[in-house]
Amino acid sequence: MSLRAPLRRRALLATGLAGAALASSTGLVALTPRTARAGAQIEEPLSDTVRSALSAAVAEAPPPRLEFANAIEYQDYIRWRERAGALLTRHKPLAQVRAEFLDTVWYESRRAGLQTALVLGLIQVESAFRKYAISPAGARGYMQVMPFWARLIGDGDERRLFHLQSNLRYGCAILRHYLERERGDLFLALGRYNGSRGRAEYPRAVFAARERWADV
Repeated sequence: MSLRAPLRRRALLATGLAGAALASSTGLVALTPRTARAGAQIEEPLSDTVRSALSAAVAEAPPPRLEFANAIEYQDYIRWRERAGALLTRHKPLAQVRAEFLDTVWYESRRAGLQTALVLGLIQVESAFRKYAISPAGARGYMQVMPFWARLIGDGDERRLFHLQSNLRYGCAILRHYLERERGDLFLALGRYNGSRGRAEYPRAVFAARERWADV
């Protein structure tokens, strides 16, 4: 699902993000060895159609460019980003880093047809907003993406899972894939994402975290 296309004769306001540098797996990652609260997504066979669709969904793209129908929408977004940023201060003290993170979450969640509050809740539970988090199962980054996804639907470069936009794009595309597999059942889709399908602990934790961000 793509962002809403601009309508004719409507003013468009956009904010650009500077491209984030790709992390080195032997540098910055080694400085943050703390593990994350993630399960282990199960590697499952994908049909050629699904593989192609997912590959297209995570294809490399330029940094997000946020588009708004008018100045009121833009100002609403800025106010939301300020309120959400206030909740992130403990995790991300630098204002520019918080803004870049929230711009990217907002863009990628909507691109995948997901609630931004849901994606923020999932990140809170999975990695506690740590960019270089690694789980005991090997899942990586904000959305704790398993490395096998880079091989299945990406270019095979696992280091990209520590890149802000790439990690969020993979994570959102995978969650959307699981949601479609579960015919819209978010409880089961979240369980599949975490590798704990059918158990309640993980979906409930994400739902509770989502409420925090939905109230922003």
